Amino acid sequence: MYAVIEIAGQQFTVSEADKIHIPKLESKVGSNVKFDKILLIGDDKQTKIGTPYLDGSHVEAKILGHIKDDKITVFKKKRRKGYKVERGHRQQYTHIEVTKVA
Repeated sequence: MYAVIEIAGQQFTVSEADKIHIPKLESKVGSNVKFDKILLIGDDKQTKIGTPYLDGSHVEAKILGHIKDDKITVFKKKRRKGYKVERGHRQQYTHIEVTKVA
C-alpha cells in the first residue's frame, strides 16, 4: 500500500518502512508524528483519490533525526567594479521513517 501525502506544501509518495527527508518539523527525535493531508491511497486492487484530501486516512511516522543538506554557495560579482559577495546556505530537513499507512 502506498500514499501521496502533503507536508509543508510539498507532495511525497510513501509506503510503509520508507525513510525520507522532509522539510524541518519542530518535533523531538524519537517522537511519532501523524500526517492527515492524504491526497491519494492505493494498492494493487484499488485507488482512492481525495477531493482534495481523503477523510479518515492518515500516515504515521517516527522521527529519526534532524539533518542539514550540503552547502550551496551563492556568489555575486560585478565586473570591473570590485564588487564580490559570497554567501552560503544549508537547508534543514527532518529524517523520518513511515510506520503505518491507514
